[in-house]
Amino acid sequence: MPEADSVGSWLALTALPGLGPALIHRLLAVFGSPQAILAAGQAAAQVEGIGPRLTAVFNNPAALAQARSWAEQEQERAVKAGVRLLCRADSAYPSLLLQLPDPPALLWCRGDISFLQQPAVALVGSRLATSYGRKVSFLFARQLAEAGCAVVSGMADGIDGQAHAGALAAGGRTVAVLGCGVDIVYPRFHSRLYGQLLAQGLLISEYPLGTPPEGFRFPARNRIISGLSLGVVVIEAAARSGSLITARMALEQNREVFAVPGRIDSPQSEGAHHLIQQGAHLAHSVEDILAELPTMGRRPEQRNSPPPLPDDLTGPEKSLLSLLDAASPTDIEALTEQSGLPVSELHGLLLGLELKGLIRQLPGQQYERN
Repeated sequence: MPEADSVGSWLALTALPGLGPALIHRLLAVFGSPQAILAAGQAAAQVEGIGPRLTAVFNNPAALAQARSWAEQEQERAVKAGVRLLCRADSAYPSLLLQLPDPPALLWCRGDISFLQQPAVALVGSRLATSYGRKVSFLFARQLAEAGCAVVSGMADGIDGQAHAGALAAGGRTVAVLGCGVDIVYPRFHSRLYGQLLAQGLLISEYPLGTPPEGFRFPARNRIISGLSLGVVVIEAAARSGSLITARMALEQNREVFAVPGRIDSPQSEGAHHLIQQGAHLAHSVEDILAELPTMGRRPEQRNSPPPLPDDLTGPEKSLLSLLDAASPTDIEALTEQSGLPVSELHGLLLGLELKGLIRQLPGQQYERN
């Protein structure tokens, strides 16, 4: 762990107006340390991208002193909040992020930072995910966690939330990369998930405590999601989805990109299908992902057998239940055709199975197995 004054120097750098991760990266290549950058003065002007305004900041003792004062205060706040600050010089800082042209100067972390040293796969997708997308996200995350993989996502509604939930359900590792301070629950209805991640996972951000979730922060956040991961899996994404930005960043970072096929008539599948057309790996199962990431090995056999069916099920109920899948809903027309039953009898059997908690009805007269 680096000395406190070293962390303070990294913090002070991030406080200088107009100095972002990419410029800090260039400055480090020239000066070697944050302390040397802060002392660079006029010499900072030799670095590409450091214009007259930033040069003036490096030559302004008052501005530098103000940045150092803010850094001291933020260190104290982090300690009180139970937040670990990881600077680029810290041995716990994820090595994959150092491959980026704009790695975060600091990571604010709440939870188990050892997860950052595990091989990881990112699951991303639509906030307006369909029932199919949510189930695939949960299932893939659970199976990836069982294979020893850390699951990375952004704690948004839809695909992200289900990815974290699936990894947690397997007792595995999951990392949520936030577009706000790690002390802020966003979206607010994920307060329970936030608590689970705090207790069993890891929450990280490049933004200081108290930073609000503003829209422009999320595309920048996405580069960290892909940067932490060996591969990025897009499960559902509309034609203009932020998940496609993450996929593009993953390609630029030389990461593997996967896409899960969906319904051809669903707008939420357009982005994923476009990625497949452009050459992304088609992810039909977790094995498809692991096969492209040889360091992950193969997923172990399923440890838990499915629960036995209730003894009081009739023959027709068992036959109908076998037609339903937990991964994708089936509409009433398809069930009528596959079962060969009259609609009135079919409705009665479906109602009985629903009352027994074995299936549930979705909008549009669709049914899925629990």
